[in-house]
Amino acid sequence: MTTTVLQYPRLFLSLVKFEHTVFALPFAYIGAFLAVDGVPGAADLLWVTVAMVGARSLAMALNRLIDAGIDARNPRTAGRELPRGALRPWQVVLFSLGSLAVFLVAVYQLEPIVRWLWPIPVLAFVAYPYLKRVTWLSHAWLGAVDGLAPVGAWAAVTNELPWEAWLLGAAVAAWVAGFDVLYALFDLDFDRSHGLHSLPARFGPRAAFAAARACHVVTVGFLALAGLELDVGLLYWLGVAAVAALLAYEHSLVSPADTRRLDTAFFTLNGVISITFFAFVLADVLA
Repeated sequence: MTTTVLQYPRLFLSLVKFEHTVFALPFAYIGAFLAVDGVPGAADLLWVTVAMVGARSLAMALNRLIDAGIDARNPRTAGRELPRGALRPWQVVLFSLGSLAVFLVAVYQLEPIVRWLWPIPVLAFVAYPYLKRVTWLSHAWLGAVDGLAPVGAWAAVTNELPWEAWLLGAAVAAWVAGFDVLYALFDLDFDRSHGLHSLPARFGPRAAFAAARACHVVTVGFLALAGLELDVGLLYWLGVAAVAALLAYEHSLVSPADTRRLDTAFFTLNGVISITFFAFVLADVLA
């Protein structure tokens, strides 16, 4: 397949689903804002943003590269950039190295602690695509990786890792694990027929919905625990209530017997959740 140079930016943005950065980036900002109980410096916010974009681009590119063979056999994913030949593996390798370089440049502009910790998320990115080949617990691993967003941002602006940051990270981990379990329903039959592991493939759709609901109850619980330990005001608690209401609405859209609105529940509402909670946290620290 012939690809012009002008098409490459669009292809790489599509490869990493750049628009889905909205899931994790607001929670990184939440970690940074709550860490200083106000607005971090402009330089810190800039480099936290750059680090998040670089890290997420690296994670997604590695996922697409490692899973290219599986994606080619799956009708849902066969049209992705690597399986259809729009991008070559060597190009994605170069893109991954470039994303890693962007991530490291940003890391070295932030507090010293993150200069020592950066290999942890990178190794986690590499491991994640392989887990679905061996365990249905891959959802929890993905949640833990994304849960590093507020933890890393907190450390990046304060050079500290208090347990309040970990409570925020645990909330994000449970949230992501819950909606990743629902996302796995898209590939239920394919995973079963090809020996891949997911919670829905192992235990069935009803168990998957029960697990996702439990994860999202835990999400609200950890946000509440973080609020109890932090110097937050009413607007933070209204944000927690908004997250709870949006998660409840998300689960009302789908059921084991009706997954027609799974796209809306997974993609649209989870973006709304992260932005909404960030808006409440921002308003709270500014109040």
